[in-house]
Amino acid sequence: MWRNEGQDDSPISCLTMAELRERVCRVANALEGAGFRKGDAIAINMPMDVHAVIIYLAVILAGCAVVSIADSFAPSEIASRLKISKAEGIFTQDVILRGQRTHPLYNRVVEANGPRAIVLPARDDGIQVVLREGDMTWDKFLELTSTVDRPDDFNAVAMNIDDTSNILFSSGTTGDPKAIPWTHATPIKAAADAWAHHDIRHRDVVAWPTNLGWMMGPWLIYAALLNRASIALYNGAPLGYGFAKFVQDAKVTMLGLVPSIAKAWRNTQVVHGCDWFHLRCFSSSGEASNVDDYLWLMSQAKYKPIIEYCGGTEIGGGFVTGSMLQPQTLSAFSTPAMGCKIVILDDRGQPLPSDLPATGECALDPSIFGSSTRLLNASHYNVYYKGMPQVQGKILRRHGDEIERTVGGYYRAHGRVDDTMNLGGIKVSSVEIERVCNAAHEDVLETAAVGVPPAGGGPEQLLIVLVLKDSRKAISLEDLKKVFNAAIQAKLNPLFKVNAVGIAPSLPRTASNKVMRRMLRSQYGPVTCPKKSSL
Repeated sequence: MWRNEGQDDSPISCLTMAELRERVCRVANALEGAGFRKGDAIAINMPMDVHAVIIYLAVILAGCAVVSIADSFAPSEIASRLKISKAEGIFTQDVILRGQRTHPLYNRVVEANGPRAIVLPARDDGIQVVLREGDMTWDKFLELTSTVDRPDDFNAVAMNIDDTSNILFSSGTTGDPKAIPWTHATPIKAAADAWAHHDIRHRDVVAWPTNLGWMMGPWLIYAALLNRASIALYNGAPLGYGFAKFVQDAKVTMLGLVPSIAKAWRNTQVVHGCDWFHLRCFSSSGEASNVDDYLWLMSQAKYKPIIEYCGGTEIGGGFVTGSMLQPQTLSAFSTPAMGCKIVILDDRGQPLPSDLPATGECALDPSIFGSSTRLLNASHYNVYYKGMPQVQGKILRRHGDEIERTVGGYYRAHGRVDDTMNLGGIKVSSVEIERVCNAAHEDVLETAAVGVPPAGGGPEQLLIVLVLKDSRKAISLEDLKKVFNAAIQAKLNPLFKVNAVGIAPSLPRTASNKVMRRMLRSQYGPVTCPKKSSL
């Protein structure tokens, strides 16, 4: 089911499962008519609407592999992913609509020197761009089924379970991103997580603002459809009243989001007046959450629980999460994901006892069903296993997050290991500092904490880059530094000190919404006293 932005009072559009299957089969037949064959890689670079879901399923039904490319990527990023995946074709849209604005998409594919493209219109009145020779419109593509006896039926191409079904990419900040193939086992991992931890079941309605360019897009398709639930898609930005009303009107039972969305809702109060009584739970992934924001979010749905969910593209789902069968605590995880075993490593890289509180680098038991076994452009062994310790004769799998197991047996994520810093000889994660700073001043929307070397070298110094709720408001950086210092020293450690503060219009993020602290570290180091970011 779906609704377009700006049509808040219009009926919700729906497809039954039977209608969905017919449309998927028609596209699969058109793929064969266009000359695509088993094993071909076919990219999707467009917003995640009903057409994108149909195309995704059709590519896999036809025995091909989807190449996931986020619609926000610049031409160079599109080009690198097309080159690595050796894509034979690409589905895209002429433009992207954002309110009254249009942003080019097809032209970015052309600039990336993409393969032959099938171009869908963003509006009902047709394509808004002139196509290259060899590219075709969506309508012309579907006409390729005109000679097929039963265009709405298609016999699925048989595949091995280890064959590639989807090529996704890690969130790299420099160089080529890691190309991670999902197999035909990965959908089972996604669906199992949804069933066991999010309680997604028959007749549920699942909404999660996302994109096929990062793992939660394909995850949503499998999590809902393999558990016989419905997918609810809002064609527009999820930050306004229109999305909140869509959640109400679609009778969404499980709403997933990234924490920055909840923060924006709380700041603008756009969900006020919406009735979310159908919600049974929320889920959260992508970045560290804020306790106050999430307590507020729960209050909008009669305090339904929030299932925190942390994983990775290479896992096809989560490794630590929550459960509807356990008491949940805000901004924490109650259990390893079903089929996963977490091992916490000490500073020497050795496993710590599994029954005691601990903080350290997270490693995983290698036998995670559906997880990656190879990379297209790097050594899978070197990335995930080289240099890792053994437990019970098995080499542990590197994950790279810093994780804490509390006295009560809950888990807290503290960001990537490379997002930790050493302040005065004390290791601390960026996430810990950001949680404190985000709540320290009423004018601060969000912060990023990075450790950077001082001019001339020496111990890391702490830089806070922040985004203001109102970018037009004049505010003293020196006053902010004093506020942050007081909060950090009171709530974390009296030895910690903020050395510099910078203001940015927004924080640089990857397609999967992770803050690119390395970019900030590169821009601001060696540390000075920045006035305004040029990001």
